[in-house]
Amino acid sequence: MTVITRFAPSPTGYLHIGGARTALFNWLYTKHMNGKFYLRIEDTDRQRSTESAVEAIYKGLEWLGLTFDGEPVMQFARADRHREVAYNLLQNGKAYKCFCTAEELEAMKAEATQRGVTPRYNGLWREKDPALAPKDAPFVIRLKCPQEGETVVQDLVQGEVRVFNKHLDDMVLLRSDGNPTYMLSVVVDDHDMGITHVIRGDDHLTNTFRQIQIYEAAGWNAPIFSHIPLIHGPDGAKLSKRHGALGVEAYKDMGYLPEALRNYLMRLGWSHGNEEIISTEQAIEWFDVKNIGRSPSRIDFSKLDNLNGHYIREADNKRLVNDVLDFVKKEVPETQKTWLLAGMDGLKQRAKTLVDLSENAKFYLHQGPIEPEGEKAKSVLSEDSLKLAREIANYIANLAPWTSATDLESATKAHTESLGLKMGAFAQTLRVLLTGKTISPPLFEVIIVLGKEEFMLRVGN
Repeated sequence: MTVITRFAPSPTGYLHIGGARTALFNWLYTKHMNGKFYLRIEDTDRQRSTESAVEAIYKGLEWLGLTFDGEPVMQFARADRHREVAYNLLQNGKAYKCFCTAEELEAMKAEATQRGVTPRYNGLWREKDPALAPKDAPFVIRLKCPQEGETVVQDLVQGEVRVFNKHLDDMVLLRSDGNPTYMLSVVVDDHDMGITHVIRGDDHLTNTFRQIQIYEAAGWNAPIFSHIPLIHGPDGAKLSKRHGALGVEAYKDMGYLPEALRNYLMRLGWSHGNEEIISTEQAIEWFDVKNIGRSPSRIDFSKLDNLNGHYIREADNKRLVNDVLDFVKKEVPETQKTWLLAGMDGLKQRAKTLVDLSENAKFYLHQGPIEPEGEKAKSVLSEDSLKLAREIANYIANLAPWTSATDLESATKAHTESLGLKMGAFAQTLRVLLTGKTISPPLFEVIIVLGKEEFMLRVGN
């Protein structure tokens, strides 16, 4: 059997980070099983579905590197097929027309509430002859659900889960305006797309019981289900807007690398021993939904930051140059790009996000004298310290050749010691003159990267 999975978001907003993890788990399992991974846009809610949200889903998946097979399936465009199945079920006695008015349904709800039971449709038209309804009266089509026994889900994550059928009422398949319901559309689409495995959040588990009943009524085999726990905020509550950025695009804007976010999301609920840093290739080899835990995971930004820092340090320098330039949205001359590339090894050691990296790299994206940042940096530039720093700078400028930061530093250290000076007497002043900050990559590395001409220009000699 070829494993076929799908990611089926509703385009009513950004690609939620929980949805991104669901897509990732589907993608990883499919790759692990050499199967097919499809994308279906569940846009049946026409009032809330937007083109911008659809585009955000595409961009989010693309940025995360989660490619899907074939063309996306748009659920609303398949409404005729969904209606066809509803009428087939009606014709085969598996569904029926319900002519209940809104007032009757409200009365059922009130009566159930008064009795202290869960409101549910009482099957008023289940066995009634449709001919008894008023002429041209509007109707819905309801599934004739089993009233005895149990519906059972053999879930790869949750284990065996059961519900008594008496607790499930006859769900609506087709509304009175002829539009199919979500429950029907999902089942028909999954069947027609040949979906073998459904991996989704455990908030869909209740839906699964109802959807299995549609599969059985249609005479179709249901897919294998895996319901994964939701992601919670740092406080243990269900993830919500108050916990901060939720959309994939927001994490991109916060300076996270896609491979770091993939690794982090993968470890939210899934594990392989004590491994924390797992490449995508290794994840594909190891991933199995049976290793997903049943407990919700808490998002931890400090862990994500540390993981992202690792991936920044491991990243190709040319790629990081492009990432920084994209991040700062700034056109710079080739000279500054050359400095940025040459200095990237020193810059990326202290960065946890592209925000950090871009901030640390600002002095390479600048030409000429640079303003000190903050009072601490300004306090370093006293008249005496500037005079000494410029004298030492003249000595450094006359050293030859400028090929190694280590050699440059050793020669300067020997010279200053002969004068009875320590490096601390001038190094911090030079650092501020060159970078505008009191913290930077190693001083002589910065000097070598900038070159003699820029070095002297910034020092003011």
